Amino acid sequence: MNKKLQTLKYLIADFLSAFISWGLFFTYRKMFLDLKFIIIKEQPFLDNNFFFGIFLIPFSWLIFYTLSGTYKSIYRKSRLKELGQTLFQSIIGVTIIFFAILLDDEVYSYKAYYKSFEILFLLHFSLTFLFRLIITSITAHNIHNKIIGFNTILIGSNENSLRIYNEIENQPKSSGNKFIGYVCVNGSNGKTEGECINDHLTCLGKIDNLKNIINENSVEEVIIAIENSEHNKISDLINLLGDTEVIIKITSDVQDILIGSVKITAIFNTPLIEINYNLMPVWQQYFKRILDIIISIIAFIISSPLFLLAIIGVKLSSKGPIFYKHERIGLHGNPFMIIKFRSMYIDAEKNGPALSSKNDNRITNWGRKMRKYRIDEIPQFYNVLKGEMSLVGPRPERQYYINQILLQAPHYKHLLKVKPGITSWGQVKYGYAENVSQMIERLKYDILYVQNMSLYIDFKILIYTVITVCKGGGK
Repeated sequence: MNKKLQTLKYLIADFLSAFISWGLFFTYRKMFLDLKFIIIKEQPFLDNNFFFGIFLIPFSWLIFYTLSGTYKSIYRKSRLKELGQTLFQSIIGVTIIFFAILLDDEVYSYKAYYKSFEILFLLHFSLTFLFRLIITSITAHNIHNKIIGFNTILIGSNENSLRIYNEIENQPKSSGNKFIGYVCVNGSNGKTEGECINDHLTCLGKIDNLKNIINENSVEEVIIAIENSEHNKISDLINLLGDTEVIIKITSDVQDILIGSVKITAIFNTPLIEINYNLMPVWQQYFKRILDIIISIIAFIISSPLFLLAIIGVKLSSKGPIFYKHERIGLHGNPFMIIKFRSMYIDAEKNGPALSSKNDNRITNWGRKMRKYRIDEIPQFYNVLKGEMSLVGPRPERQYYINQILLQAPHYKHLLKVKPGITSWGQVKYGYAENVSQMIERLKYDILYVQNMSLYIDFKILIYTVITVCKGGGK
């Protein structure tokens, strides 16, 4: 599979549909609705607005489609859902064009405005959906006939996993799962590595090596097919997969169906519970990133006097560098170097990693003042601009402490699904943690944030953070 090529197909199709529909609409509008054209009989293609709009409008549509998530999960599109999505997008987009461009036209009758909206909508929607339908139908045909497949592994090595494997493989239409093997739940289940379940699936290893197996085999989907007696292990498996990007599906029983956990997306597919990690609508994700950049730039400009003051204060308070750089763990477990103004003496961790406390004698006098108003964190806006952090998100931790947290709270890995932030729900609600127990206590607020991410929540956290900074509530 080539996701970039598939995305390019949709981009070209959407551009052409917008290009053609606007060209046809512009010609129709000039010939039948524009009062000036009716009077002077001007050719529509001699109008400079024609050439301006026929290129600008299609590119604007592509930006709109990208922000609304059209090109996400490019191989997993439903034609029926695409019909609804295209209809909704066309209504919103044409309405914006109507009020931004068409409402100023001089027309022979107010009814011409309704006609303009109607014609542009019908042309744009019809052509856009037609082109998309052709690409999506070809893709669906290739998936159903196993020409296109998603690398999939089964977790489980028992009768249940074999049943699920046979059921999926024998579907009238393939769901796109390309099984490359299975992973044992524990050492006693299944055969040894390299052997197969019923001569069909190769054992790729055990749970302890699951992440490496996923990375080495470019796995896109994981199906958990363990016995009912092992259901207590499901939460552990989901936590283990918490910082990966794979789609997780779990076998269902009658109870799951009755309580509404199983959502059917295709008539012929095996009923599975899909763990949904669409944390924010795509347009909000893009908008969140745009806000990160804009607010960070503004923050650097506004805080420039504080920036200079902090540099002088750090240099006068103690020997050592102005900035403190240290490795933190970010999105999907990727490490990055966080930047702060140094608030401690240079040998602060000569005896090993340690969290700061209320009366920490490792903190300089100037450092204590910076921390009170969080001036020491101003350089982190640079991390935000680089895309390593966000304004709002769980605070990034060192691997040393993550290892300790995971021993007591394996669900910490769910925080690695999002970018760490300068401020967080956990920090606003709980404050800084002085030990691992407090970090685990604060964790529940950050989990709540990850499960309820929205721009609305981000704005509330930012407001409360500003209030805390103004009151000098840091430490």
